Amino acid sequence: MGILENRRIVKNKLKNREKVTACWTSIGHPSITEIFSRTGADFLGIDIEHSTISQDQSQRIIAACQGNGMVCLPRIASHNGEMIKRLLDSGADGIIVPSVSTPKEVEQIIEWSKYTPVGKRSYGIARGQGYGFDFEEHITTWNDSSIIIIQIESIQAVDNIEKLLNFEEIDGAMIGPYDLSGTLNVPGQLEHPLVVEAGKKVMNACLKFGKSCGTQDTNPVKESIAANFQSGFNFVVLGSDIFLLWKWAEKLKQDLIELEIYR
Repeated sequence: MGILENRRIVKNKLKNREKVTACWTSIGHPSITEIFSRTGADFLGIDIEHSTISQDQSQRIIAACQGNGMVCLPRIASHNGEMIKRLLDSGADGIIVPSVSTPKEVEQIIEWSKYTPVGKRSYGIARGQGYGFDFEEHITTWNDSSIIIIQIESIQAVDNIEKLLNFEEIDGAMIGPYDLSGTLNVPGQLEHPLVVEAGKKVMNACLKFGKSCGTQDTNPVKESIAANFQSGFNFVVLGSDIFLLWKWAEKLKQDLIELEIYR
């Protein structure tokens, strides 16, 4: 299947609230992307927000993703129209936007991401348009096939959640539990009743508006993945390269300590 067909499959799964999985990369090397593409996950998120991944590295990751039949959704660093434009022209299948709290922000994101008459994305010739070979197909299918996921990371966003989801162009909302716990003055306490209650409000709103609702599993195992889906989420980001290396190194360190050969 081609890039457009894969994008439509993932978008339809999100639209129908089917189970969707993702991998997450914070290290800017395409080899990691190629490894993740063998997992069978639906898409790869590029964490530009909390990494040093550049525009050039992002394009290489996007190409590696799509070359292996995987959809790619970069998470932008901030609400920045120039960054969105360059990532979409690099061929990204859509975007993940952090810290979305108001309807005005949603309107701006849609304007930057979609072509007229839905938005105001400018027309260009780059990798996203097949360097010109796929220009007509791209501009006529983009509005209906591209994906926008917003992250809910503040109590203001939770209070506004129904207004944020009341846009046809939004495909899903992803809860950011750490930032959310901070705005509720219980930083890092992900099981605190206030955090749990806020999460349930987002999940219920997503169900009401027919939007996908997602979370991140920082240390995914079969049991935790199943538990996330059973709790009401329908898409789950399964850890990241950073978390995988961290957990592996943490275990290795403990093993070396127990063997009394830790330096």
